Amino acid sequence: MAEGSVWQHFEQLAAFIFEQNGFRVSVGIVKTKNRKRRQYDVIARKNGRTFLVECKRWSKNRYRLSALRRAIGQHRERVQFYEELTQEDAVPVVVTLVEEEIRIFDGVPLVPVHRLNAFIGELDSLADGYSFAGYDEEELPGDLPEDRDPSLPGG
Repeated sequence: MAEGSVWQHFEQLAAFIFEQNGFRVSVGIVKTKNRKRRQYDVIARKNGRTFLVECKRWSKNRYRLSALRRAIGQHRERVQFYEELTQEDAVPVVVTLVEEEIRIFDGVPLVPVHRLNAFIGELDSLADGYSFAGYDEEELPGDLPEDRDPSLPGG
């Protein structure tokens, strides 16, 4: 099976789980403004709330946390771009194939795909919107001193 099709199946699985929880979903949407393009793996909407879902797959290697830190920074930038373009608030979520040591970083929930359904179920019980205040915010440990990017949080 081609690598690209496996990746698309992962995005489709995340979209399906949101859809099964009553969300309207779009997959692989590209937004453009002033020659800037941003692609969104999954956009999920329900009850006036929009979730921008980034699907990430990493192997368990020593550079995974650096990749995660970079991905979160890039995803936050895409969310800001989306919000400016659409004038609507959006909640960033990163869905992973592997279980991470942390649950939330820089305000972005990291949800393993096998727990995505439970995570979505918890969203309805959050009285203060989707602040994730009850989740443990953690800092990503550095992989290697030379691997840190000072422009990113924790870098």
